[in-house]
Amino acid sequence: MRILAVADKESAALYDYYHPGKLDGFDLILGCGDLSEGYLEFLMTLADCPLVYVHGNHDENHKKVPLGCICADDKVVEVAGLRILGLGGSMKYREGKYMYSERRMRLRILRRKFSIMRHGGIDVLLTHAPARGLNDLEDLPHRGFKCFHKLLKKYKPALFVHGHVHREYNHNIPQRTIHNGTLVVNAFGYAVIEI
Repeated sequence: MRILAVADKESAALYDYYHPGKLDGFDLILGCGDLSEGYLEFLMTLADCPLVYVHGNHDENHKKVPLGCICADDKVVEVAGLRILGLGGSMKYREGKYMYSERRMRLRILRRKFSIMRHGGIDVLLTHAPARGLNDLEDLPHRGFKCFHKLLKKYKPALFVHGHVHREYNHNIPQRTIHNGTLVVNAFGYAVIEI
């Protein structure tokens, strides 16, 4: 399966310098937040495959839902044969629609427990923010959630895709890493994933 993961910054390579066929061959697109509705619609339409997304901390001003795209925020969705749990938003550092304390994020996860069980687990954890200590930074706006570690340990998804932490903030942040058997991908800009 070939997946395109996108987050935070519209890629000129995919958008401005698009040429026919550039988005061919993808089975799924995962949007990790802070991208415009038009960009998501463009990618989904030209790739001709499903696009599943969560909201980022800057998505509160969006006026419309991206047409044809699937919002996975606070639910498990089955798309392209994968069970995807979506948890958008970031650590609360100001008032905002997609800002959460560690406690509130834990409650969001707890409310998904029966849905996860009903689906027999998850294959993909799709978030905006990273897990604490895993591709995050020390400042509050870019700090990850500790509770994501429990999810990863309990359900062992094959893939954890997040955005939020721009790799230009710290060039030591890897785009990909393996954490306890889960492939972790920071989708800032875009990443191509083969699983």
